[in-house]
Amino acid sequence: MPRTPKPGTRRRTVIIVAGATLVETAGLWLRARRIGGNVVVRCRQGHLFTTLWIPGASVKSLRLVAWRFQRCPVGRHWSLVTPVDESTLTEDERRRAHEHHDFPLP
Repeated sequence: MPRTPKPGTRRRTVIIVAGATLVETAGLWLRARRIGGNVVVRCRQGHLFTTLWIPGASVKSLRLVAWRFQRCPVGRHWSLVTPVDESTLTEDERRRAHEHHDFPLP
């Protein structure tokens, strides 16, 4: 006999997922002054590159709260990456970050 979910379980799940997505979006805004899209990130070795960052979704990385674990195309290694506010970068750093994109989606 199939189990019947308790009343409100689905609603609670939707609220938790929406809240988590909102928290991630707010964190992204505070760090990078963007709410998603192509975002400049820095790996733990200091390399800058651009990646697609979609709050609430992970296509090319493993999400870990405010960080993501993904491949760095600059150093060709796996690392935690964090969003960067482009206004804090020099023109040369911005240019290099936009020259290096992680792998594109089909």
